[in-house]
Amino acid sequence: MSISQTITDFVTLAIQAGGWMELDRLYLQNRVLAAIGEESLEIIPPKQVTRTSVDLLDELVTQAEKNNVIETGTSAVEILEAQLMDFLTPPPSVVNAFFAQHYEKDPAEATDYFYKLSKENYYIKTRAIAKNIVFPVQTEYGELEITINLSKPEKDPKQIAEAVQAASINYPKCLLCMENEGYKGRVNHPARTNHRIIRMNLGGESWGFQYSPYAYYNEHSIILSEEHRPMVISKETFSRLLKIVEVFPHYFVGSNADLPIVGGSILTHDHYQAGRHTFPMEKAEVEQYFELKDYPLLNAGIVKWPLSVIRLQGPSAEDLVEAAAMILEKWRNYSDESVSIQAFSEDGTPHHTVTPIARRKGKLFELDLVLRDNNVSKEFPDGIFHPHQDVQHIKKENIGLIEVMGLAILPPRLNDELKAVENYVLDKDNQIAAYHQNWADQMKETYTFTEANAEAIIQKEVGNIFARVLADAGVYKRTDEGQAAFKRFIETL
Repeated sequence: MSISQTITDFVTLAIQAGGWMELDRLYLQNRVLAAIGEESLEIIPPKQVTRTSVDLLDELVTQAEKNNVIETGTSAVEILEAQLMDFLTPPPSVVNAFFAQHYEKDPAEATDYFYKLSKENYYIKTRAIAKNIVFPVQTEYGELEITINLSKPEKDPKQIAEAVQAASINYPKCLLCMENEGYKGRVNHPARTNHRIIRMNLGGESWGFQYSPYAYYNEHSIILSEEHRPMVISKETFSRLLKIVEVFPHYFVGSNADLPIVGGSILTHDHYQAGRHTFPMEKAEVEQYFELKDYPLLNAGIVKWPLSVIRLQGPSAEDLVEAAAMILEKWRNYSDESVSIQAFSEDGTPHHTVTPIARRKGKLFELDLVLRDNNVSKEFPDGIFHPHQDVQHIKKENIGLIEVMGLAILPPRLNDELKAVENYVLDKDNQIAAYHQNWADQMKETYTFTEANAEAIIQKEVGNIFARVLADAGVYKRTDEGQAAFKRFIETL
């Protein structure tokens, strides 16, 4: 396929995306020509395009590398990719207008439009995401979802060296700031030329709705404050979450906790995560209902889940907001030394918060409040309610919103390490990591391994460890003592 045909097809897709008209064709072709370092172009009549936008992008980038416009394997490749895909992306005002037109017909049609655009312009790294290893595991809590995250590309030594040399620039302030929209990018900040944000009004404040470039689940989206400010869980949080599921009734939305150890990876910018995915925790049943005397129209109960979850459901969003705010206030100040629960350190440092998740269930609103505690001790210096040392060979990172709901995001190192474990249990040559040795020996004692069953058994055991990780993060253990302590807290409500 000639480079002229590639450019012609790419520009055809740009016009079809809605940001340009046929009259712009020559202009666009010359812009692409210049970007990849070509001198001239054979004028070819446009026809139906059979290749994907990403396939065409690959050919354009390869040509730019041949023409020495960019160096292979550097941040310049990512910057050029985003600049080229920007031609396939209407300006923010046009994207917002299209979104609004679709929304008038159906909220799901609006998100379908924006999601399709974000994949076709490769803002959502579909090809990279496809590398992730995903498998379900059946446990006593139902089916958990396990992901070994291989989508984020490893930086090569050349890129690392470039980043060290790069000047420190405080713009955009972080990866979630609205100033990323259209930003060229640099060695130490990702290219965002093809990035678009849908503007939202939540409680009189300006917020934005976008998709996550490295999605962990279907239609993984981020809803972010226009103001760069720290994350805080408050009554306003619950109000915003329920407003979001009113705007997008086909999506769930949740927030990471607002304290270190139990919070997410970005606590410096107020944001939530949403999407079109049914997580294992949503499927978990309420195993014990209780009454909130001030809210007679609300259903309230404890969810059968390894973490400690209170589920509220009712027809009035306002009632849910008030009840959730009351529970948060009680939990923030509640201690029970008999089960290592302490609201504050001696110096007044707070340790209690919640991870909240909102959904629509027909005409009802639903809000899950996951009780979190980030205290540490001599026995558990990483966190009393954090993955304990004996399971950190599989997962030692924070248990954030996504894991809380039953989807494990496991580190990429496990891809090779679990293959070495498999070779070990099959008595083949292996380079098993020392920290997996005890686990592998226990499995060898428990199972008879064959070539046919080894991978499935190891995956099942990884799932069981993830269930244990979640149980470690649960403030009230699923023991008689733990559940009695949970009941004592519920009685204060």
